[in-house]
Amino acid sequence: QVQLVESGGGLVQAGGSLRLSCAASGRTFGRSTTAWFRQAPGQERDFVAAITWTGGSTYYAEYADSVKGRFTISRDNAKNTMSLQMNQLKPEDTAVYYCAAAGAVNLVQYFYAGIYAYWGQGTQVAVSS
Repeated sequence: QVQLVESGGGLVQAGGSLRLSCAASGRTFGRSTTAWFRQAPGQERDFVAAITWTGGSTYYAEYADSVKGRFTISRDNAKNTMSLQMNQLKPEDTAVYYCAAAGAVNLVQYFYAGIYAYWGQGTQVAVSS
């Protein structure tokens, strides 16, 4: 079992930045794929970014087109933490952000919520215009 706890959400003006963190306990991330998703009111949970450790100090990351170039996902396997640096925030980035862990490597379906076995409780991000 993996317990995930997000932090770092808040209210920010458009153009601003926030950094979300996800701390895992109970089991290490290891080589498993981990990700950030977000869910706006009345909408489905959408993929934001995913990251997989490929060995040594190398990680493989993928991003949704809507955040590419603005968000950066990172992970520290030694500390069992994952982060999402969000820059140039827009009002449409407003959502509850969730961290997720797949429990295994998945470099093909990383964008699909169904492959993630473990989820955090979410942290609210609100971007004002």
